Amino acid sequence: MARFSKLQVLNTINEIGIVPVFYHEDVAICKEILKAVYDGGVRIFEFTNRGEGAHKVFDELVAYAKEKLPELILGIGSVVDAGTTSLYIQLGANFIVAPIINPEMATTCNRRKIPWMPGCGSLTEINYAESLGADIVKIFPAQQVGGSEFIKAVKAPCPWSSIMPTGGVQPTDENLKEWLSSGAHCVGLGSQLFVKNSEGNFDYEAIKETTRQAVASFKKYKK
Repeated sequence: MARFSKLQVLNTINEIGIVPVFYHEDVAICKEILKAVYDGGVRIFEFTNRGEGAHKVFDELVAYAKEKLPELILGIGSVVDAGTTSLYIQLGANFIVAPIINPEMATTCNRRKIPWMPGCGSLTEINYAESLGADIVKIFPAQQVGGSEFIKAVKAPCPWSSIMPTGGVQPTDENLKEWLSSGAHCVGLGSQLFVKNSEGNFDYEAIKETTRQAVASFKKYKK
């Protein structure tokens, strides 16, 4: 069961704006990643359903966050069907992110008052997703869909749309300024956020600092 209400999730996204997107099969590494971004000021995190047994890892992370990172809102991404949606809701997902629009997923999430963020690539898809109850829509892959100019173009006729670009977003002040100035509601940050050292291992201190800077940039440039 979700620990946070739909309103809490949406308010946190609106306030923090940086949504890390991450998957790893090693639970210990995932816990260190969660702590690093949490210490960097993030309070919302998208774990992706991209590996065999991902649901088992997620289950452990939900318990870890509840005990050690009490303000962290965990959600799940890369979900494409209603059955998997139900599984993760039962495991404690506070929000669901999808690369596609699936009406059955919308019904499942709406019934349980779980925020659902489907992937869209056109204004027609964004409108359709909103008609299905999506408060925030994801554009993915954001850079290939049209980048910040796409968001600016969409917001002109539909200023009420809340858009989260994911894919091609970088955790730099300049890049975040570009996305947020175009009207992005929040951003999903993937591999660019998770800095590694010269040995190829995750540099948790660097991840913490990069996260801190990204959150500060969001608060500075969010319209």
